[in-house]
Amino acid sequence: MYDHENSERLASYADIVAGELPGTWTSTYHSPEDKDDLAELTDRAWDLDLIAASLAEHPLQHAATLSRSDGAQLVVLDRHDDHGGFLIAAVAPRALPDEAYRAVREPNGIALTDDPFLGAETVAGDLLARYDTALAQVRHNLLGGVQPSQPERVVLTWQHDGSLAAAPVGEQAAEVLAANGFVQDQSGIYRLSGDDTQAQARAVRETGHQLDAHGIGTAVQHPSGRIAPTATPAVPPASAATGTPASRTR
Repeated sequence: MYDHENSERLASYADIVAGELPGTWTSTYHSPEDKDDLAELTDRAWDLDLIAASLAEHPLQHAATLSRSDGAQLVVLDRHDDHGGFLIAAVAPRALPDEAYRAVREPNGIALTDDPFLGAETVAGDLLARYDTALAQVRHNLLGGVQPSQPERVVLTWQHDGSLAAAPVGEQAAEVLAANGFVQDQSGIYRLSGDDTQAQARAVRETGHQLDAHGIGTAVQHPSGRIAPTATPAVPPASAATGTPASRTR
């Protein structure tokens, strides 16, 4: 039986959380009539712990998805115990091969209190960081040779053609890369052409300065496989830029 009051409670909670999370998020409510959406969310919930156990005992009757502008998604669902509140889990990317999840730890979901403002703080300080790291690792597995970034550091990896590639973690890092000439491809990797090495060097230095202003470090993955520990990397000469870079189961 459709519980109108309970549906409004979950939808309202998700709306507030979406508005309080860092970056740009939107909220979408899925009613019991949205059977296909609910089945897909059940399958894509990126969790092998609390949320997986809940879904095994209580199939989704309704839910809300929080969607970030870069495509990341979270799902909010009811908590079926005496503690009240809600559960929230990361949503795995669609239709990726099993090897994409190789050695990627599940960003297991968490329980939230009835207070959506406190809930948003908990998500931002816990689940989001683990989710963004897992997404970067998945991208790295899909496109070998691009070192995964971390929430506190963006790694720029040299490519065979002298370009640089990065899998940023978080919307802020992605915006800085895009503003400095990095172009996002269909896989979510950001790439900076090496056709003009002087322009490339200027772009990388400016990227480093801007990321540093947001408390995010920058490192360059050199062909040797060593990461340069610098927040504002300098690009090596063109001859070095053409070197050969080192190299889920749900």
